[in-house]
Amino acid sequence: MHFSEIYMDYIVLFHAFILGIVEGLTEFLPVSSTGHLIVVGGLLGFDSEKGKLFEVVIQSGAILAVCWEYRAKIFAVLRGLPKEKSARRFAVNLGVAFIPLAVLGLLFGKALKAHLFNPVSVALAFIIGAFVILWAERRKHTIRIHEVDDLTWLDALKLGLAQCFALIPGTSRSGATIIGGLFFGLSRKAATEFSFFLAIPTLFAATAYDLYKHREILSAGDYGMISVGFLAAFVSAFIAVRGLLRYIVHHDFTVFAWYRIVFGVLVLATSYFGLVQWTAD
Repeated sequence: MHFSEIYMDYIVLFHAFILGIVEGLTEFLPVSSTGHLIVVGGLLGFDSEKGKLFEVVIQSGAILAVCWEYRAKIFAVLRGLPKEKSARRFAVNLGVAFIPLAVLGLLFGKALKAHLFNPVSVALAFIIGAFVILWAERRKHTIRIHEVDDLTWLDALKLGLAQCFALIPGTSRSGATIIGGLFFGLSRKAATEFSFFLAIPTLFAATAYDLYKHREILSAGDYGMISVGFLAAFVSAFIAVRGLLRYIVHHDFTVFAWYRIVFGVLVLATSYFGLVQWTAD
């Protein structure tokens, strides 16, 4: 193998590592992991069809971090399904919340990817989403649900409908669910934790679907790249989840809104002034 080929292999692994960290750090924060991956992937030249599939696959690393963090709760629900009403209600709530995004994703996912998966569209969604967060935090917040186990199936359906806004890249799946939860009367803790739990079926299903649909794109030589991205996403997501849970005890989500505005304006400015030649696809 020539030096140039070895060098390119290391560059690909380095890019996979960077994207894995970006995925893990942003997946569960209200800042849109998809939006960050589109922008960072564009900067790194990692925006081919294989690159886009890679970004979906490494989501499973981030989700595994949530499964590990909440392993006691997950096992308790699984053990309790045959005989505990609370466990069955929790499982039903996740199923009810999962359905809207799954249906709309199958119906409109392809069209949205064709027209909105580009950095400028992401930047606009970042800014609009920021103002929604600021609005949610400045309005009177009446809490009627303090824990995820207190949710009814109707509450879960509302959160599932809120999650559908995440089909627009740059909106943020976790952000849509968490901020939707604030509007629907959930505490920050309940909204955040339900967003974490809802991510498990949502992102695993998205990963499995995309892997099956585009299975011919990947080859045996891509396993190293995927492994690096997966591990980076797992570790960084674990850190992000722990950090967010500690953060929301004493803080609101306003700081994420301002981050979104700065990020979005930066992308739009670099595009307008020609500092970065963002691609349209």
